[in-house]
Formats: sequence, C-alpha cells, structure tokens
Amino acid sequence: MDIKQIAKDTAKTLQSYLTYQALRTVLAQINETNPPLALWLQRFSADKIQDGEAYIKELFQEKPDLALRIMTVREHIAEQVTEYLPEMVRTGIQQANMKHRRQHLERITQIDTSVPSPEAETQPTSDPNNEQ
Repeated sequence: MDIKQIAKDTAKTLQSYLTYQALRTVLAQINETNPPLALWLQRFSADKIQDGEAYIKELFQEKPDLALRIMTVREHIAEQVTEYLPEMVRTGIQQANMKHRRQHLERITQIDTSVPSPEAETQPTSDPNNEQ
C-alpha cells in the first residue's frame, strides 16, 4: 500500500470536486446577473468537469475571466473546508464502518422464527396443572 500515492490521488479527486462546487457557485451567481453566460458555461462544462485541472485549462482558452473566477471561488471553498475535513472524514468512516459491521452482524445472527425447528416439534410441552 503506497500511502503517498493514495494521498496524491485523494487530493486530486478533492481538487476536482472543489472545482465542481466552485462551478456550481459561479453558475448560480451569474445565472442571476447574466443568464446567457450561465447557459454557455453550463453547456461548456457538461462532461468536462471530471478532471478539475484539465477543465480550468480548457476554460482559460475560452473565457479566462470565468476560469479566474472559478479558481478564486475554489480556493475560498478549499480554505473553508480543509479546516474540518480530516476529522470529518475519520469520524464519517468510523461511523459508517460501525454501522456496516452492526448490520452484517445482525444479518448473520438472525434466526428465522417463522419455521419451527424439528426439536421444538418433538419436545413435549409441560402443563403446570398436570404435574405429578
């Protein structure tokens, strides 16, 4: 397990996700002030946002002002989010793992009470009124 590579891949994925969130924020802002530009940006961004850095590079070629705006918003979001992220990720994974383990344990230990066991059918029932 290469922890440094996992960290690099995670950081790249997070950067792309923050680029996506920045795009959503900018789209909401310009939709109010310039709907045709918002429509253009939405169409331009469709199917391109998977790799945030490639998306920004391509947007710079088309509309540098929008690329700069998205980068600024992305940086602001990153500053806000990264303060809480490590603890939230650790806690979220621990809680999710505990929930999955509990559900698994419940599933594997369930006893089907709708079908009587053969032992229960052959055992005589004791009648407290009929004791000798």
